[in-house]
Amino acid sequence: MTAQGQQANAQAGTSAVAQAGTQQPQTFEKQVVKTLTLKYLLYLPKEYGKDADKKWPVMIFLHGSGERGSDLEKVKAHGPPKLIVAGKDFPFVVVSPQAPLNGKGWDVETLNGMLDEVMQKYHVDTTRVYLTGLSMGGGGTWSWATSNPERFAAIAPICGFGSPLSTRRLKSVPAWVFHGEKDPTVPVSEAHIMVDAMKAAGGDVKLTLYPEAGHDSWTETYNNPELYIWFLSHTRSAPTEPKK
Repeated sequence: MTAQGQQANAQAGTSAVAQAGTQQPQTFEKQVVKTLTLKYLLYLPKEYGKDADKKWPVMIFLHGSGERGSDLEKVKAHGPPKLIVAGKDFPFVVVSPQAPLNGKGWDVETLNGMLDEVMQKYHVDTTRVYLTGLSMGGGGTWSWATSNPERFAAIAPICGFGSPLSTRRLKSVPAWVFHGEKDPTVPVSEAHIMVDAMKAAGGDVKLTLYPEAGHDSWTETYNNPELYIWFLSHTRSAPTEPKK
């Protein structure tokens, strides 16, 4: 190929024929099709659907590592799904996904796809989407919220862990953090690190510690009606519409 032809290819954004001893511009292009799959439990409040115009807040619950797999019954072991089985009527659409048993924990891309589907299929208030989780799910709460802060009105990570530098993205997302001071699995220092980082970044955050609790700091937290009142007191200023 002549020098003029190579120059024309470069200007057109196409790949020139590689030649020894020369440096030529190249373009890589590949279409990738990806299938995202996630099982989840869905709870609709008893009054859902009675008023066609009513939009309901959403609470997403991320379980811990022990509930991973393909059996959704495992997800009912703790937190809101367990309380729903016991007869509690939440004023939220409650979404409780199950992470696969692959050792990777929570995948933000897949969780975003699931939330998009829920927003498209149900009458939900996109300005009132709340996120909470325990242990691995607490870490997932931090990870998802810092990756997509525009999606959530408030978050409540329980005995979780995260990246303190990422909390700079959470200035507009209130957080209520919970942890047991005697936690042998995820040290309480992890809660202090994240809370201190949020405060330093100017975020709205508060911390509740249970002096005698070990890793299970979630039972008392989810049994506390103040958590749900706190969630409902927060609304995003702009809707987070589902991606088309």
